Amino acid sequence: MNELDNTDKELLKALQIDASLTIKQLSDRIFKSIATIHERIRRLKQLGYIKRTVAILDRKKIDRSLIAFSHVLLNDHAAETLRGFEEEVVKFPEVMECFQMTGNFDFILRIATRDMEAYHEFYRRLATIRNITTVQSYFVLSETKSDTAYPI
Repeated sequence: MNELDNTDKELLKALQIDASLTIKQLSDRIFKSIATIHERIRRLKQLGYIKRTVAILDRKKIDRSLIAFSHVLLNDHAAETLRGFEEEVVKFPEVMECFQMTGNFDFILRIATRDMEAYHEFYRRLATIRNITTVQSYFVLSETKSDTAYPI
């Protein structure tokens, strides 16, 4: 983060909250010229600080009400086994996030499905991935906080 000055940080904060802001709106908010803001955004993208710009949808309105966190244990930790699991699991549209972990399980998946029946269908397909020993899933009852903005 050494490459970032205060203007870059303010830009990133503003874009994390609302990436639909126009360059003019950002310029007015940060008190820099339109050309400066345009160049800064281009540079932040080029340096990889801004990976992509997305719309965050209301999962309930698109019929993805059931969220599960599934802990996955593989039968060995050979590089090919880990890589093979990662290559297969990312193909499932229900898998929103996949993290390799330390501790008792190898991976944690965040799964979004319509309902328990859809999760069950997903689970049966997940079980076809080679080298899975255990899948332990936890279902979200309520969501107190869900943020996408990192503190800068």
